[in-house]
Amino acid sequence: MPAIAQQYDTGEVLMLGWMDDEALHRTLTTGRCTYWSRSRREYWVKGDTSGHFQWVKSVALDCDADTVLVKVDQVGAACHTGARTCFDEDVLLKDGGSDAPASDQ
Repeated sequence: MPAIAQQYDTGEVLMLGWMDDEALHRTLTTGRCTYWSRSRREYWVKGDTSGHFQWVKSVALDCDADTVLVKVDQVGAACHTGARTCFDEDVLLKDGGSDAPASDQ
């Protein structure tokens, strides 16, 4: 399932990784984010090779139980490129549409 890592105190969205049941179990029991690499077909713990650790503060499932939100204390860069977050390079829309509805009712 998709796993969104978010900085616990600022709300900054850091990255998206993938977790299966085992990765989630390891994350919950160790307090460090463990992801499943779909390309390498192996588990990896954020920070083991980079030194950029994610210390888990809370974990929640979404309403459909098919995505997990992991609030972390990020030490160093979250992105494999060395950037703080994976979502600051190619901004497709910023401060979009002042005509957008205020709510989705």
